[in-house]
Amino acid sequence: MPTKIVVPELGESVVEATVGHWRKQQGDRVAVGDVLVELETEKVDLEVGAERGGVLARIERQEGEDVKIGDLLGVIEDAPAEEAPVAKGGVAKPAEEEEPVETGIKKEAVIAMATKAEEAGPKRMVTPLARRIAEEHGVDLSRVQPSDSAGRIRQRDVESFIQTRTGAAAPQPDEEPAPVSQQSPRLVPGAAAPRARLEERVRMSRRRQTIARRLVEAQHAAAMLTTFNEVDMTQVMQLRARWKENFKKQHGVSLGIASFFAKACIGALRQFPRLNAEIQGNEMVLKHYYDIGVAVGAPEGLVVPVLRDADQMSFAEIETAIKEFARKASGGELTLEELRGGTFTISNGGVYGSLLSTPILNPPQVGILGLHKIEDRAVPVEGKVEIRPMMYIALSYDHRIVDGMEAVQFLVRVKGLVEDPASLLFTL
Repeated sequence: MPTKIVVPELGESVVEATVGHWRKQQGDRVAVGDVLVELETEKVDLEVGAERGGVLARIERQEGEDVKIGDLLGVIEDAPAEEAPVAKGGVAKPAEEEEPVETGIKKEAVIAMATKAEEAGPKRMVTPLARRIAEEHGVDLSRVQPSDSAGRIRQRDVESFIQTRTGAAAPQPDEEPAPVSQQSPRLVPGAAAPRARLEERVRMSRRRQTIARRLVEAQHAAAMLTTFNEVDMTQVMQLRARWKENFKKQHGVSLGIASFFAKACIGALRQFPRLNAEIQGNEMVLKHYYDIGVAVGAPEGLVVPVLRDADQMSFAEIETAIKEFARKASGGELTLEELRGGTFTISNGGVYGSLLSTPILNPPQVGILGLHKIEDRAVPVEGKVEIRPMMYIALSYDHRIVDGMEAVQFLVRVKGLVEDPASLLFTL
């Protein structure tokens, strides 16, 4: 009996997905629990597994197609019998007298697909565009070497193979050279041949599309403005140097700067609650809890997992959670629950070397703090010039409910708490 492979529930508020990559191909045998296909959503990637064993008889939705919950992705049929049936008396029937097994697919087709897979050797991951170009030019994909670390053959790999193959085909002696038009470039003796100008079209993942759409919406829907300040990181750096070994030995994680800024933001948000709010219609929703989003880089784009009730977390708990978020983001393991909500966001572009930037709001939030690279600069200190570790910080805010004076004071408050980290003990 055939079993349908359908798009499962995708999580809260997520109703659509994109077919990312089929792990199994049509005709492949599958076992219960085998991952069949990866689905991309705007927040996380999901794996759809086989609920029964058999043969993947049909693939209904190809890579790159958009699907909704309940849509048919493919069909699993019973696998054909591998052994000849035994006749009465214990004698095996000849192969030509085997009775057909009703599997929903022809036995010849299964044999042909198995033979083809056997000849092709190990499965190779190929992007849809690379496969199409290979088919158009008659390229044997088993001869193409992938260039990316994941071993997937991309468009550039196929085009490079085609170019190499074309260059290797030497002209026959008796062939006359093709006439050159006046517009064709002439090569000057000793000059380098013109370099190929290759282009590659790569489909944007659903998450990348969602990020692009939300960032544009944020700038169109909010009256976004940014104010800047700078922080002297001397005391934080000295405190970290003094306690880093004991902190790591006791908690198993390094003491970073993120926890200081998370705690400082919570202290400032308590004093300026409209930066911890959102707009719903004609009302401001002031939130008296502190779910701090922390922007983390991931292969498919920036994600913002959330520190729930960050005001109740210790420095060690914050640092541990952020480290775990980074690990999960790199492996695509973040859950929808970890990405949901958030009342205020911190984004640290300094880890990538950014000296100054303007962060974009993460709707429906009305505030985001941007951190940047710590750099030694000459600054005046009590009438003298000293070299101090300085950081520029930027606060982007929604001017519809946050006034400029309020935003500036918020940033000054964050600056004061970080420059005197001991004060965090008395404000939280």
